[in-house]
Amino acid sequence: MLSSIKLSPSSFTSTGFLPNRRAIPTPQFSPLPIIKSLHSAFPTQSSSSQKPLHVASIDNLAISKNTQQRKTECQAYEADRSRPLDIKIELPDEDARLEAAKRIKIGIYFAAWWALNVVFNIYNKKVLNAFPFPWLTSTLSLAAGSLLMLISWATRVADAPKTDFEFWKTLFPVAVAHTIGHVAATVSMSKVAVSFTHIIKSGEPAFSVLVSRFLLGDSFPMPVYLSLVPIIGGCALSALTELNFNMTGFMGAMISNLAFVFRNIFSKKGMNGKSVSGMNYYACLSMLSLLILTPFAIAVEGHQLWAVGWQKAVSQIGPNFVWWVVAQSVFYHLYNQVSYMSLDQISPLTFSIGNTMKRISVIVSSIIIFHTPVQPINALGAAIAILGTFLYSQ
Repeated sequence: MLSSIKLSPSSFTSTGFLPNRRAIPTPQFSPLPIIKSLHSAFPTQSSSSQKPLHVASIDNLAISKNTQQRKTECQAYEADRSRPLDIKIELPDEDARLEAAKRIKIGIYFAAWWALNVVFNIYNKKVLNAFPFPWLTSTLSLAAGSLLMLISWATRVADAPKTDFEFWKTLFPVAVAHTIGHVAATVSMSKVAVSFTHIIKSGEPAFSVLVSRFLLGDSFPMPVYLSLVPIIGGCALSALTELNFNMTGFMGAMISNLAFVFRNIFSKKGMNGKSVSGMNYYACLSMLSLLILTPFAIAVEGHQLWAVGWQKAVSQIGPNFVWWVVAQSVFYHLYNQVSYMSLDQISPLTFSIGNTMKRISVIVSSIIIFHTPVQPINALGAAIAILGTFLYSQ
C-alpha cells in the first residue's frame, strides 16, 4: 500500500544532512554567574555570602570546536583580603604641624610676658623714685589697661565679652584680692629694691600651700611640704642680708603674696564654665579693680598731695617723667594680659614654671640697671628661694 507523506518545505531541506554550521556567537562574559556558582559549590566555607569577591584572573575563556562548551578557570578571593595598591601617597602630618605651631605660639607668649614684665618693673621703679605715691601709681596702671580695652572693643579690634550679673558677681572677690595684691606690691617697690620685692614674692607657693592646707583643708604629698623649706629659708636669708631692708617694703611683698593666693583660689572657684577669653577676663578684672581702688587711693593719699608731688617730679625729671608714667601704666596691663592669654594655652604647672623664670629675669635685670648692691650671701638666699619654687612646681 502506498501512502504519501507531505512534508512542509520548512521542516526538511537538503542541507539537513550536513552538520549545522552556525556562527559562533561572541561570548558575553559576566562574573556574577561565576561568583554565584562558586558560592553554591562551596557552601561549607567560612566566608560570608554577604562579603564581596574580587576576581583576580580569568584564563582560557574559549569555545571548544568539538564540544562547543565553555571552559573557564576563575580565581577569586574575598575583597577584604585583597592587597592594597603599591602606591605611596605622602600626606602632611597635620597634628605635628599644629603642635609645632602651638609651641611657637607659647614661646612667643613667654618671651613677650618676660620682656614686658621687665620693662614695667624698670619704669615703675623710676616713677616711684621720683613720685612716691604707690596708690595713685597703682590706680593709673589699672586705668590705662581699662581704657585700652574699651578702645579695642569700640573699634572692633577685639571682640567684647558677653557677660551677665552672675559673671560680675563671681568676679568681685577676685577683683578685691587682685586690688590688694597690686597695691601691696607697688608699696613694697616704693620702699625697697625691685630685686628684693621679687625675691620675697617668690615665696608665694608657700602661702598657697599653707592657705590651702589650713583654710581649705586640702592635703599635699610630702615632697610639696619639703619644697617649702628652701623657699622659706631662702627668702629669710635674703631678707636678713638685704642692705636696704625696710619693714614696710617687706610686709608689702608678704601681703601681696597672700592676696594673690586668694585671687587664684577665687578665680578657680568662680570662673569654672565661663566662656570668657583670658584677655577679656583680665580686662574685666582691671575695670572692676579700678572701681574698687579709686576711692581708697583718694582717701589714703589725696589729690592735693598728688598735685604737689607731680609738680616736683616734673621739675626734677622733666617731660620724660610723663613718659615714664605712661610706660609703666601701659606695660603693666600688657604683661598681665599676655600672661592670662598664655594661661589659656598651657597648663597651670607650665604657667608656674614660667612665672618663676620671669622673676629670675626681673631680679637680674633690675640689679644690673639700678646697680643694686648685692652681697654673696644675699644672692645665695635668692637662688635657694627660686630653686625651692622650681621644685615646688615640679
